[in-house]
Amino acid sequence: MKISFHRENCHHIIKNYNFKKYFLLLFLFITKFSFSQAITTSESYTPTQLVQDVLFNTSCATISNVSVSGGNFVGGEQSFGYFNSNGTSFPFADGIILSTGKIANAQGPNSFISDDGGSMGWTGDSDLNQALGVTNTLNATLLEFDFVPLGSQISFDYIFSSEEYHGTATCQYSDGFAFLLKAVGDTNYQNLALIPNTNIPVKVTSVHPEIPGGCSAQNEQYFESFNDVNHPTNFNGQTKILTAQANVILGTTYHIKLVIADEGNYRYDSAIFLKGSSFSFGVDLGQDRKIATNTAVCPNENLTLNAVSSSAISYQWNFNGSPISGATNSTLVFNPPYTSSQDGTYSVDVTYSATCTVTSEIVLEFAPELVINQQNYSFCDDDSSQNGIRITDLNDITSTLFTNLSSYYTVAYYESATSSTPLPFSYQNTTPFSQVVYAKITNSSCYTAIPVTLTILTFDEIFVDETIGICDGASATLTADSGFVSYLWNTGATSETISVSTEGTYAVEIENTNGCKKTKSFTVIVSEIATIEDIIVTGFDTESSAEIIVSGNGDYLYSLDGINYQNSNVFTNLNSSEHTVFVYDENQCGIATKNFTTITIPKYFTPNGDGIHEKWNLKGIKLGTNEQSIVSLFDRFGKLIKQFLLIGEGWDGTLNGTLLPADDYWFKVDLDNNQTLRGHFTLKR
Repeated sequence: MKISFHRENCHHIIKNYNFKKYFLLLFLFITKFSFSQAITTSESYTPTQLVQDVLFNTSCATISNVSVSGGNFVGGEQSFGYFNSNGTSFPFADGIILSTGKIANAQGPNSFISDDGGSMGWTGDSDLNQALGVTNTLNATLLEFDFVPLGSQISFDYIFSSEEYHGTATCQYSDGFAFLLKAVGDTNYQNLALIPNTNIPVKVTSVHPEIPGGCSAQNEQYFESFNDVNHPTNFNGQTKILTAQANVILGTTYHIKLVIADEGNYRYDSAIFLKGSSFSFGVDLGQDRKIATNTAVCPNENLTLNAVSSSAISYQWNFNGSPISGATNSTLVFNPPYTSSQDGTYSVDVTYSATCTVTSEIVLEFAPELVINQQNYSFCDDDSSQNGIRITDLNDITSTLFTNLSSYYTVAYYESATSSTPLPFSYQNTTPFSQVVYAKITNSSCYTAIPVTLTILTFDEIFVDETIGICDGASATLTADSGFVSYLWNTGATSETISVSTEGTYAVEIENTNGCKKTKSFTVIVSEIATIEDIIVTGFDTESSAEIIVSGNGDYLYSLDGINYQNSNVFTNLNSSEHTVFVYDENQCGIATKNFTTITIPKYFTPNGDGIHEKWNLKGIKLGTNEQSIVSLFDRFGKLIKQFLLIGEGWDGTLNGTLLPADDYWFKVDLDNNQTLRGHFTLKR
């Protein structure tokens, strides 16, 4: 229902919108923009001519009691009349226009608001009020007449256009119209201006897309478009082509009333466009059967077109305008198999007298028998687990599943033939290694579910990653496992082997005959011969330990005999002796050696004349190379008190013949191999 207060409250918005349309039109003309042509209208046709010559356009029609009424405009303009598409994109070549305003204002471009019927308003229509369940129609334009059908069904095509298709007004306001039919003598009308297969009247508010910030879509499939300035008509939007139809009784006289009116107030004009020559009152062959509308004739369907009419004297069936040889019965039978060459327009000329032939037609498209190209698909298990589970793009299957799938069809996949919940196209199988899914044509009822087997192949061979050492400045050959289809290294190489000379991780993707892929890694380490930086000897009792300190890029093993190697760089339980350490690079880059000495240093001595431990000296020093090594002794304060040769007899605890007191003393020895020995001992009295 329209509410006058709200409509008037929008008046300032309307004016602003109207100004914008005028401004845009003016701007386009100033910039020499060339609009496409607009429809034309004519007010010169009589009501009988509009019905007989335009809407029916056949001499077979028995039409009577034609009347029309509409606008009460000062200049004598009419709210009804004839229109012609004038070569524009408007879908009807010509026909009848009924409007709530002047039909002259219906001519494009869409440059201003058609808003007639204010001070010159006229009355509404009580039959329209009853059909729409309202009480407030005004400015009604109506065309009504009697006719006698020649068949069992009537139909005609129309488009509803309105200025009320704009902004959120689309959600709230709509003019009303109806096509009211009844047998003469009956009291109740039947409204034919309904949304297909419903009892909902066609209105702005019942046919529109989603309006952001306004309302959700309503029967959007029947909405054509919102219009910009460059449109053949001066309306803001319109429905798609709709068909009004009804079952009738052959030979009975019917009355039809085609009426449109403002609802609530006069604001914003609307119009209905009735397609010329579209009023079919003879045989009805049914709705067009097209692939795009999911109504095509199915591959296994037997179809009969029935044009039976009790008063007909002859029939002639045609295909795309040409007579079908021998097809002169009241029915035309189709049996599978079908081919695309049968797609087209089928018509029948039904002759009732020497001067009366009525033609009815239907467009038939035949859904093809689907040719299945492939139903089994194998994929590489593309992760390291190789558990037969992977994500598969089901869209990739569609392109090869069918050989002749029409572009109109859409395909979805399901876990069972009876499931109605489609799987995601990025699908992870739930049964390892092999799973059946079902492909269905979702916008056609002609086809059954097609089983598709997904096989997940695995790469069963096991690869062991390797670590390889190379000497600094050298190179190594990395060899992948042999016997496979292809190799792809992270260096870009595609050979089975590559040569490398720098440290790093090298990976090769290996593909087997199943198309599955696995990756093997090589860790390359660059090595060099060790540099022995120091040897730390500890323990000066009966046994010693030595820690070998090395530097260098490599993995090293250590030995004291050059034969038996250990990972640890520490040797223990060493006797007092001269030793040679061998440091071996595991990557065979060389052996470093160095000599060191372990000695036994007495912790104390007792120069008391009993003949036991009378002198202090170092033991285990290899002579011959260290004869000139000097032992230096110091008291606890660091004062040098004695020096003697390593090869000497040692120290007796005196200084210049004087007995030194019992105390701790420190020593230092610089050996010929650059090894320095330091420590302390106790003199006991």
